[in-house]
Amino acid sequence: MVSGALLKSNTAAAPSAHQAKHQKSMTTEISQQTNPPSCRTVRAAEQFEGKQALLYAPGISAESVGAQKIHLQILTIPAGARGKAHKHEGHETAIYVLSGKAGTWHGERLEEHFIAQAGEFVYIPAGVPHLPYNLSETEPCVAVIARTDPNEQESVVLLPELDKLRP
Repeated sequence: MVSGALLKSNTAAAPSAHQAKHQKSMTTEISQQTNPPSCRTVRAAEQFEGKQALLYAPGISAESVGAQKIHLQILTIPAGARGKAHKHEGHETAIYVLSGKAGTWHGERLEEHFIAQAGEFVYIPAGVPHLPYNLSETEPCVAVIARTDPNEQESVVLLPELDKLRP
């Protein structure tokens, strides 16, 4: 679906050979950037499964271009899929839905709910627990995500105690 040479998945396990190769190439690429940083174009990196159990294709990040205060990536929620309850400690998130329709439970006990569909923007304040899921059993939901954390998975805090609150 997407391709590129930049990838970082921040999980508890040691990086795979694939991740280690790309992390090395990212370090080389970033070290070759000019100081101060200049304007750049990049393609989305290879898609990977994040801590939240959803699919991400990073674009702009600390790893890809040396970004310091922003991250931009493509999110795919497969048909019928549900993420894991989580929050982004200290970082705001903005989402634009490109295709499909997703529901999100949010709030301290996931007591609130909204539905977002293609053409809509979503704002998630820093530190707010949320649990996204795809409303369709046949079509993926695809969105562009911007976050004030320049790293792809650094601010993700999983909240397994909330997962059981919503089917």
